Amino acid sequence: MDLEAYADVHRDRWQELDRLARRRHRSGADVDALVSAYQEAATDLARIRGAAPRTATGDRLSLTLFRARLRFTGTPVDPLSAVTTFFAVQLPAALYRIRWTTIWVAIVTAAVAVVVGVWISTTPGAVDSFGTPEALRQYATQDFVDYYSDHGLGAFTAQVWTNNAYIAASMVAFGITGLFVPYAIVQNAVGLGISGAVMHSQGRLGDFFLYIAPHGQLELYSIFLAAAAGLMIAWSWVAPGPRTRAQALAEDGRALITVAVGLTLTLLLSGLVEGVVTRQPWPWPVKIGIGTVALAVVLVYQWVVGGRAHRAGERGDLEEFERGATALTAG
Repeated sequence: MDLEAYADVHRDRWQELDRLARRRHRSGADVDALVSAYQEAATDLARIRGAAPRTATGDRLSLTLFRARLRFTGTPVDPLSAVTTFFAVQLPAALYRIRWTTIWVAIVTAAVAVVVGVWISTTPGAVDSFGTPEALRQYATQDFVDYYSDHGLGAFTAQVWTNNAYIAASMVAFGITGLFVPYAIVQNAVGLGISGAVMHSQGRLGDFFLYIAPHGQLELYSIFLAAAAGLMIAWSWVAPGPRTRAQALAEDGRALITVAVGLTLTLLLSGLVEGVVTRQPWPWPVKIGIGTVALAVVLVYQWVVGGRAHRAGERGDLEEFERGATALTAG
């Protein structure tokens, strides 16, 4: 079946069904037309599913049918149940799908950061190219540490969260280009290597790791997750398998964009650790331990909860969550 041609022939009828389903006040004739259009569209969806189980066209028609069914069955999806399903099943399943890519992104980032840091530290004159001796000393002895306490707790946490969430969302959204994510990964790794080398040149490498460790564990892992999602979206159209490239991109993009939603929460948690915990005069083992626990919670959520959902057949897309949102607005 040529799905595009089939959709072109029946699109007007599907749009009429959608219009009737969205209308708040209907006459008896409208109700009859709604039921008739629903039956015809359900037949169309069965034919589409028979030709290709998952397509963007089929998903849109399924949502239209769902909205129409709410109008004459009065059995909406419980929004609370949809939200619960999203966080208990769909999000961890989406995170589980990118687990190994996440690990590889982490390995590459660490390798590039170490190579850059060692090269700058061992190459005569390399550190000096990043500033005057006084500027480097100022950065290592004051600026790096004061960064975590110069601003108010709430404002600093919000700033960190907003900045990191923007970077993570950009990696997922622009992953399709195939170039943005590798560029962002390398840029982030180089920045870490340079900072480490500058701190080392001033005898403050210990401060570098101490101040990054509490929040950096979860913050960096969240960025790795975002990069992994972006890379897999790019790979879906590079190597779509038996699917068309458009179909593969629609299906995998729909599933992996779920990760961007989850990352706003993991980055909020890391932002709280950075804004609240790092500046406290507590022993470093306590502060680093809090960051480690935060990372452990996310790892269990991804690998254990996500693994269980994945084995149950969950792909991690937003379909049920979208239906729950539709139920809120359909009445």
